Amino acid sequence: MRRLAAFLLLVATAAPAQTPDPYLARVKKLLATTPIIDGHNDVPWEIRENAEMPRDVDHFDLRTNLKKQDTDLPRLKAGGVGGQFWSIYIPGEVKDSGYARIQLEQFDIARRMIAKYDKEMVFAKTAADAKRAFAAGKFPSFLGMEGGHAIENSLGALRIYYELGARYMTLTHNVTLDWADAALDKPTHGGLTPFGKEVVREMNRMGMIVDLSHVSPAVMSDALNVTESPVMFSHSSARALADHPRDVPDSILVRVKKNGGVVMVTFVREFVSQKHLNWRTARDVRRRELTASFGGDTARVRAAMTEWLAANPEPVVTLSDVADHFDHYKKIMGADHVGIGGDFDGVGGEHIAGLEDVSTYPALLAELARRGWTDDELRKVASGNILRVLAENEKVAARLQKTRKPSTKTIDELDRGPKM
Repeated sequence: MRRLAAFLLLVATAAPAQTPDPYLARVKKLLATTPIIDGHNDVPWEIRENAEMPRDVDHFDLRTNLKKQDTDLPRLKAGGVGGQFWSIYIPGEVKDSGYARIQLEQFDIARRMIAKYDKEMVFAKTAADAKRAFAAGKFPSFLGMEGGHAIENSLGALRIYYELGARYMTLTHNVTLDWADAALDKPTHGGLTPFGKEVVREMNRMGMIVDLSHVSPAVMSDALNVTESPVMFSHSSARALADHPRDVPDSILVRVKKNGGVVMVTFVREFVSQKHLNWRTARDVRRRELTASFGGDTARVRAAMTEWLAANPEPVVTLSDVADHFDHYKKIMGADHVGIGGDFDGVGGEHIAGLEDVSTYPALLAELARRGWTDDELRKVASGNILRVLAENEKVAARLQKTRKPSTKTIDELDRGPKM
């Protein structure tokens, strides 16, 4: 009898069963019919830089749980991610050997990766390709170039990269080019040069989306002045909430709405949280001060930084902070112009709490649903908006190609003038 009483007491005092989240259940049902297409993922560069077997597509097995990485097929499925723009990234700082070889190697890695998983993935180039893939239960894989330095001031190279499958190109990465200013580098042109504007026109003619992540606000503005097609920001957040040069000012957001483009919120801590940005800035200032004070004594610098970090812990950035950026974009532009560009496998392991890998997207969309986003709005965010932008670029390209031939303009001709 005493045992029965003790058992009943244990049952009575046990923690109540957790109630299922109705918003999460709603989102998972929605994603079963409208999967996410994420705007930016750096797995191809992770394959190249893999410490164990660099460039080995077979070694980097996406069918298994890749605990050291953010992305694999099981977690993509769990996250409701049904399609992806894989980033074809090369560093803009590597100038001694040219960019073409590394860029072509990255196309090769990405395309071999897609071909390896032919039962799950399909190489996609058009919005219609994505819709066919969804209908067949497959994963449309697009390619997006990160950084216009890769074209090496050549419109011919740009066209060949399009033929290889690139369907967007960020006009810069972190380094200012001969024809465009980068957000994180010293501006030298005040925006786009005449050749830079010709790059935008040629991208419109081909149907390659102009991606304005990473560029300066002046380049954003110039590109919006020139483009005849909707633009995208493949992975950028709102500057009104975190005053980082990589984020998008409200004045540009207003113009993106008029242009018909899409801005895809990214999950980088200092791009999302002003508190984290302030902390990171203070940390870097303190490290420079200590380095100057202690000269080459790295041990003393390390010890002093450890003490500073203990007194100034890193602020936690959460999923809710990311949701604030979605709300801000919706307020300024409406839900028709918002997407998701997580930048997974490109953040160096510095994850936002609640958004640690590609399996976590449903929790983010559930938070948006909790804040009042409708199912129709969530479908647009998941993949509807980016597919609309891609399809519109295709339509504009078809129209332009009827009257406009491939441009043969050069940077010497447009920017530097005739030789004397």
